[in-house]
Amino acid sequence: MSTQDGIISVNKPAQTPRQLAFSSLAGWLAFGFGSGLSRHAPGTAGSAMALLPALLLWPLPMVWGLLIVALAFAVGVWCCQVCANQMGQADPGAIVWDEFVGVWLVLVLVPNTVMLWLLAWGLFRGFDIIKPWPISALERRFGGGWGIMIDDVLAALMAAAVVHAGLALWPM
Repeated sequence: MSTQDGIISVNKPAQTPRQLAFSSLAGWLAFGFGSGLSRHAPGTAGSAMALLPALLLWPLPMVWGLLIVALAFAVGVWCCQVCANQMGQADPGAIVWDEFVGVWLVLVLVPNTVMLWLLAWGLFRGFDIIKPWPISALERRFGGGWGIMIDDVLAALMAAAVVHAGLALWPM
């Protein structure tokens, strides 16, 4: 309860992740169609779930894939901010739309082979979990929806760079 100008009001309790995930479009997206509700490794569960819609990117030219990822990023800034605010946390682990966008970005940037997609996915997860510099610095610099989203974009770019460096050294 709080009082302001003599008026007593009861603060509405924060919604649980499950309630948020299934009560609004922002929640449905931010929680990765429910994949972020996984009790174990929600980021990895979200990243794995992101592979299914990523298959729709496979036949597209890179420019179209990048436009879709840019749109998904913009939507992610909004929906992640909304849900983080409703949960009262800066970057809740159950919010995984950032993983979706990171996975899609890295996959758009690497050649379309199953082996390279799996390698890129694994590298992305590694960079996202470990958060080496400059990912860690970028994550600390930004807050809100931008902060939630931007470190995954950099993890995706770093993973794509490693894949391309590997291909330059060992062509397939």
